[in-house]
Amino acid sequence: MESAPPLRIESLTHRYGDLLAVDDLSLEVGAGEIVGFLGPNGAGKTTTLRVCAGLLALEKGRVTIAGADLAATPLLARARLGLVPDEPFLYERLTPAEFLEFVAALYDVPESLAALRSSELIERFELVAAAGELIETCSRGMRQKVSIAAALLHDPPLALLDEPLTGLDPRAVRALKDLLRERAARGLGVLVSTHLLEVAERLCDRVVIIHRGKKRAAGTPAALLAGRAEATLEDVFLALTGDAEPAS
Repeated sequence: MESAPPLRIESLTHRYGDLLAVDDLSLEVGAGEIVGFLGPNGAGKTTTLRVCAGLLALEKGRVTIAGADLAATPLLARARLGLVPDEPFLYERLTPAEFLEFVAALYDVPESLAALRSSELIERFELVAAAGELIETCSRGMRQKVSIAAALLHDPPLALLDEPLTGLDPRAVRALKDLLRERAARGLGVLVSTHLLEVAERLCDRVVIIHRGKKRAAGTPAALLAGRAEATLEDVFLALTGDAEPAS
């Protein structure tokens, strides 16, 4: 029997009062796949990710995380994902090392395994020097690294990343790209929202472009560019979103 994909969204709709933020959206992230989630400001990307992570109510539609139905088994579904939000939420009176230890405990990661993963992530994102300092003293980039490490510490089947490159220096960007590719190679799923279209074009196996809450296009970068001589993903994005600025 074929295993469930890391993420399946079916006919998701979400409103803020009279504002229709997400309009009958369906998409899937397959095992071993990095999917880019693209759209202009207000397109509905962050709302979609927050609903999938259980931070916003699931009003209409269905979301399953590695086979766990978000509405029927919310705790199990949320345990199967890691979220890097658009703004890091960290306990500033903890050190990065203490925060990762706290997150590991929340997900019931065995102590020895948590220590190993935490050490690997701290080294990978060059947080060794800051690991013992209070988070409140850390730079925006350092906080972003801690947020990413925390999201991936329990090694979930699905990673949801909302503008994860914000504040990262080039070395950290490379470290994150390499880590996401490694996760995909292991059969895990990644949905990454980014306004850096060149990054999406190089990193992602597929991209989904939404505008005003509706899906406008989906496919591999090569497929979206087919028949468009010398076009870039940015050209396709602008054509589909009415020349909206390519931002989150």
